[in-house]
Amino acid sequence: MGKEFLNLMEPEEVKNILNSLVGDKTVEKVGLKKSLGRVLAENIYSSMDLPPFDRAAMDGYAVIAQNTFGASEDEKKVLKIIDVVRAGDYPRKNVENGACIEVGTGAPAPPQADAVVMVEYTEKSGDKILIYQGVAPGENIAKMGSDIKKDHLLLRKATVLTPDKIGVLSAMGMNEVPVYSKPEVGIISTGNEIVTPGEVLPRGKIYDVNSQTVASAVLACGCTPANVQIVKDDYQSLKKSIDSLIDSDIIITSGGTSAGAGDVLRDVVEDMGEVLVHGIAMKPGKPTLIGLIKGKILIGLPGYPVAALLVLEALVVPFLRQNLGLAFEEENHDTKKLKISRRFHTSRGRTQHLLVRIENGSAIPILKDSGAITALAEADGYIEIPKNIEIIEKHALVDVKLFRQGFTLF
Repeated sequence: MGKEFLNLMEPEEVKNILNSLVGDKTVEKVGLKKSLGRVLAENIYSSMDLPPFDRAAMDGYAVIAQNTFGASEDEKKVLKIIDVVRAGDYPRKNVENGACIEVGTGAPAPPQADAVVMVEYTEKSGDKILIYQGVAPGENIAKMGSDIKKDHLLLRKATVLTPDKIGVLSAMGMNEVPVYSKPEVGIISTGNEIVTPGEVLPRGKIYDVNSQTVASAVLACGCTPANVQIVKDDYQSLKKSIDSLIDSDIIITSGGTSAGAGDVLRDVVEDMGEVLVHGIAMKPGKPTLIGLIKGKILIGLPGYPVAALLVLEALVVPFLRQNLGLAFEEENHDTKKLKISRRFHTSRGRTQHLLVRIENGSAIPILKDSGAITALAEADGYIEIPKNIEIIEKHALVDVKLFRQGFTLF
């Protein structure tokens, strides 16, 4: 006979336990080219003014603004061109009264020039220009430090490095950045009936779903799926597999968590360490197990793919994000408020996660069991239904939590 569940815990209790298990984070420096999706471990301050010099904001002519006052179509101002400065060049001459210097966008503003006349308002004639519209002092010149001042707080600790943030660091001339190390996650999928995708499928067997689902979720969170194993659902095989992954920061298993005679994970964890949670008052996901082995966290997901995915979304992903150095977010993915397409009777007494697909602006419940693979293909998200709700009426407004697209961190 298998063991009964320990006391069923509310999802909020389990979240609190997971929060308390977030470990100390180590810091490493990585090259900027490899920093996409990483989490900053320190505040970053600007090391210089940007722009680092006064520069032309437009193609045109650097001038002393007073020399252009009153310029119009009827009364053009004439200035002599004494030099040309392009982006990347450095001015060799000063601008003087009656003179100008041709400049390109981004070129350093020549000394004494206090404005740039846009090329559209001029006409070139030999070594002179005719100006049709005057400019005010400072016009079309980006002053040194007008974008960023030296020692300004650029990016805060725990910021995810997305392409725009990497661009800011690159503008500072940084070629490496301090980030939190990625937690390594060992992954075990258990079951005598599962076979690795790509292998021949014997009679009575099924292809493994959970190891790839979990590994993809871990990768999308910004963590590293260090090792993925498929093992038999027996004590010695599972113990040996956990032993081999104990150097991982976190271990996630699937299957073997129920109270049935063939489900051995609880026995293994009790013998190797400590069971903290076995049974959550949520549907699907009741058999979830959380334990500690040699100071390492082990999270045992249910074997049914839908249940495993929903526990990942609701509990495990926020925990992984915290281990990356991110603040805990109760809601860290997009939510849409939609009308439900039909009346739905809930599992009163347990928080329920109902898979839905979205069609024509409505949330359509997917009424399949936790082992139905097609439910994963059809689902766009899920509704989290509190345990005290018994019925959701047709066309009632519900909050649909959308499954994350691409990198969770973004």
